[in-house]
Amino acid sequence: MKIKAAILESFKKPLLLKNITIPPLNKGQVLVKLYYSGICKSQLMEIEGGRNNKKYLPHMLGHEGSGIVIKTGKNVTKVKKGDEVILTWIKSKGLNCKGGSIKHINKKINFGPITTFSNYSLISENRIVKKPKFLSRKLATLFGCALSTGAGMILKQPKLTLNKKVLIYGLGGIGFCSLITLLATKHKKIYVYDHNIERMKLAERMGAKKINLLENKNEYCNYFDLCIETCGKTETIENGLSLIKYNGKLIFASHPSKNKKIRIDPHELIRGKKILGSWGGSTNLEKDLGNYYKILKNKINLFNFLTNDIYSLSQINVALSRMKKGLTIRPLIKF
Repeated sequence: MKIKAAILESFKKPLLLKNITIPPLNKGQVLVKLYYSGICKSQLMEIEGGRNNKKYLPHMLGHEGSGIVIKTGKNVTKVKKGDEVILTWIKSKGLNCKGGSIKHINKKINFGPITTFSNYSLISENRIVKKPKFLSRKLATLFGCALSTGAGMILKQPKLTLNKKVLIYGLGGIGFCSLITLLATKHKKIYVYDHNIERMKLAERMGAKKINLLENKNEYCNYFDLCIETCGKTETIENGLSLIKYNGKLIFASHPSKNKKIRIDPHELIRGKKILGSWGGSTNLEKDLGNYYKILKNKINLFNFLTNDIYSLSQINVALSRMKKGLTIRPLIKF
């Protein structure tokens, strides 16, 4: 079967659109026709070579999406042909198929358990969750990464009471999903910081208080009960630790480039500060999706700005460029 896919052949270069022939399904694989794919900052990092995975080039990209099942491989039991599904890098139940490679003009194009930058894709069973009927295809795409991670960092990882001061440090897709979750749970003491002024203004209109860490960082040292850091830089993780109280928590879901290290003053930890990494917001999407939606339902319209910037697959490099420049937050590719 021929599919159209955006392929990463060289770091720091545009993705190349290719018509490739996918192989027969392996045990545990599902063939999905994509409706939408999200673009995460993780893909920008991969394209820039930040994951140090040159040995896999050329390879396919993308880890959140929505679509419909076309065919299932051997021993797949959780979905069937015709099921609408969410595609997510966060593992759930089901068989784990590591991916493989596709031969194309004397080259091997590699792919992992999930890729979404193509009109059809072979997905491992454990990276697929059935889409509930109440969920739109566009919003379902966000549940593949940004929404599951952002909401989970608020609902599953810390124990928050309404009087706690919370800072969202970085207003990308995950940061805004955390912010909307806080608003949905009626938190009042919500602060935001991002170098992008327009994003801070948007968060302020939603109900958050914007702060200026460039000019007033000292004012906010040891100030917050919780800091959600999503910028993807070691220095912002370090800054986040300095901003929380001595009994506070810093939770980060960002992905600094491979081999980058964070520097921690041991005294900060001795005084009681805690730093935690977040793997997909500790979300089990099959178990948590319904509860997340129930909590977020009264604020569901706030997600519209994250699902309305839509591009075709042929425009994917335009979408990536705009995202890199901060002109769009979470572009969607529509197939």
